[in-house]
Amino acid sequence: MSALEWLDGTLNGTAFEAFGQGVKWSDMVGNVMGLTALALGWRRSIWTWPAQFLAGLILVAAYASAQLSGGVGKQLLVIGVAVWGWRQWQRGASAAAADDGSAAAGRPSGDGAGNRADGRITVRFATWRERGLLLAGTAAGTLAVGGLFTLYPQLSWSPWADAYIFVGTLAAMVAQARGWVEFWFAWLLVDLVGVPLAFGSGLAFSGLVYVIYFVLVLWGLRDWWLRSRAKAANDPALEGAPA
Repeated sequence: MSALEWLDGTLNGTAFEAFGQGVKWSDMVGNVMGLTALALGWRRSIWTWPAQFLAGLILVAAYASAQLSGGVGKQLLVIGVAVWGWRQWQRGASAAAADDGSAAAGRPSGDGAGNRADGRITVRFATWRERGLLLAGTAAGTLAVGGLFTLYPQLSWSPWADAYIFVGTLAAMVAQARGWVEFWFAWLLVDLVGVPLAFGSGLAFSGLVYVIYFVLVLWGLRDWWLRSRAKAANDPALEGAPA
């Protein structure tokens, strides 16, 4: 047995039984890491991105074993966007550090918020133009990916649901990297389809985690919403993550 075969057998081995289904190690560990990433995102911690990167790596094995090509593609996108998001938030932290230095020297701060260089990002609501672009991109992407999965049914047994989650996850992560409150709304919409699809795919732990995600998303949405409103009251020219 090769090292890759051993790793695949270990990651996709059964950890325990739940809801009459075997829970795979890859499904369990990857989703626990994903929950950690979501909690860190709620706290606006830059470490949400390394956590999402690791979760994506592990969940590639889980979705591949369930023959959900859309899920595999989604996790590959998660990995790529996690790298981009890390860089975006690092730039935001660097800008905050520069603003703190300006304030300390008696010069006005760049964002008027007195942010600390703590690695956290300022959050805001997207503009109507940004929302339109996000919705249009999500709709076009879902149609394109769903059409591809329909033409090649071997890629997914549930092409449109798989495409919806695939593109919706990408849209949510882009919104998160930009520091938009709409990030949480995107996750809510993904969860509505993700729960039944995960259970139907034999990934019971993913289905359970999607339910937990739903609760955390509501909590995070409230926190970012209140922060953005408080910030906008003090600074009408509210900035999010840098473009």
